[in-house]
Amino acid sequence: MSDPFDRAPGDGSVFSPHLEFSRAEWARLRGSTPLTLSHDDLAALHSADEHVSMDEVMEVYLPLSRLLNLYVSATQQLFRVTGTFLGSPAAKVPYVVAIAGSVAGGKSTTARVLQALLARWPDHPKVDLVTTDGFLYPNAVLQERGIMHRKGFPESYDVRRLVRFLAEVKSGSEEVRAPVYSHLVYDIVPGELVVRRPDILILEGLNVLQTGITAGERPPRVFVSDFFDFSIYIDACEDDLEAWYLQRFQRLRETAFRDPTSFFHQYAVGMSEQEALEFGHQVWMTINAVNLRENIEPSRDRARLILDKGKDHRVERVWLRKL
Repeated sequence: MSDPFDRAPGDGSVFSPHLEFSRAEWARLRGSTPLTLSHDDLAALHSADEHVSMDEVMEVYLPLSRLLNLYVSATQQLFRVTGTFLGSPAAKVPYVVAIAGSVAGGKSTTARVLQALLARWPDHPKVDLVTTDGFLYPNAVLQERGIMHRKGFPESYDVRRLVRFLAEVKSGSEEVRAPVYSHLVYDIVPGELVVRRPDILILEGLNVLQTGITAGERPPRVFVSDFFDFSIYIDACEDDLEAWYLQRFQRLRETAFRDPTSFFHQYAVGMSEQEALEFGHQVWMTINAVNLRENIEPSRDRARLILDKGKDHRVERVWLRKL
């Protein structure tokens, strides 16, 4: 990844709003942060597509959990200062961490590992995780609007509902409810996810940092990202992302897609391996790559922190926005 703000106009001097760290430099920022995950804990967190090593936890995620702990502590101190000013205790509201990036980039694994690490700090033991998949419009709505093929694009999300959810979370509501999405049936399903005033809320999704306006709609008064206290973007080159996507597609053909209730069951039983690979490549080129170039990647530099991955999902560099 190259920093787009690498030159100041006119004088040729180097300018960047980011601090850049090699993996080794970032790892040293762990300080004395203890390792609180066992190998069994980690095995339960990573996905079949992305194996996170204990070295990755120690060198990348422990320093990040330490940074977030310091940020949360500073925010809690601001609540106390506000309470002193008002002459009464200020209600504490959840600290919201957003995780963005491409399909197959490893957002979900990063979110689960961070959730586990952050919950082990005594200052903020309650950490909830919500994905934006639940805020996709139901398939029936997407089909009615003729945008089923645009699922995952900005217009396929009920953004107003997502904004309302985050507004309630940040207002300190006792309970806030989110819809539930099933990857097996590829649709919204009955039930609700209840968020009860956690110390930290992690929100993971493709376009959480986007500020674009969908054609035909009024400009929003607020953006989803207005409610974030900290944001992370998982970055990787497009060729690697496609390779990871195809690997995941092939694995799912051999596992989840074989379930007769799966939306994608036809791709497990009705296609040869070569046909499935060609279909997966077509999906990547016509849907995921387009969404990445038009909507996801342009939001990357709005993130507070960027994790830059190499071919094996290993984080190689870290970019932290200057305050």
